[in-house]
Amino acid sequence: MMCQECGQRPATLHFTKIVNGDKTEFHLCERCAREKGELIPGMSNTFSIHNLLSGLMNFDVPTHTGHPAQALRCNVCGLTYTQFSKTGRFGCPACYEAFDAHLEPLFRRLHGATAHTGKVPARAGGVMRLARELERLKAELKQAVAREEFERAAQLRDRIRQLEAQIDHA
Repeated sequence: MMCQECGQRPATLHFTKIVNGDKTEFHLCERCAREKGELIPGMSNTFSIHNLLSGLMNFDVPTHTGHPAQALRCNVCGLTYTQFSKTGRFGCPACYEAFDAHLEPLFRRLHGATAHTGKVPARAGGVMRLARELERLKAELKQAVAREEFERAAQLRDRIRQLEAQIDHA
């Protein structure tokens, strides 16, 4: 795809702007993006998901010990939290455990939750969908009992039993 501004160079920056509910897509080359001021200030000329993540992570959260996060280091690969926050990349799988205390707030900030609750393919997610429905019904049952809505609670209990039987036979 060519740059929609100059039409001469390949578009390397693709983004969508939503202003007052109006959605506009842009496909610009690096030079035109820079001239229009569309490159993110403080970032290198190349935009990457790692730069985005490192920008989002660039906050120092004190640990439960009171030491700043920069003192954290992965015991396996030696990567520091400061290096991780600059690059947005882990050095090894053990980094997840080394930086665990700082990752949960980050994941909440990025995704709004710490557990994946996204879509499940219809073919593969039959039992998973039933399990999620079961969890939702159990939570609803607790609320119904707390509100003393016993007729509704009985309906939920019966539906829960049906779902549990379906899961057992799946």
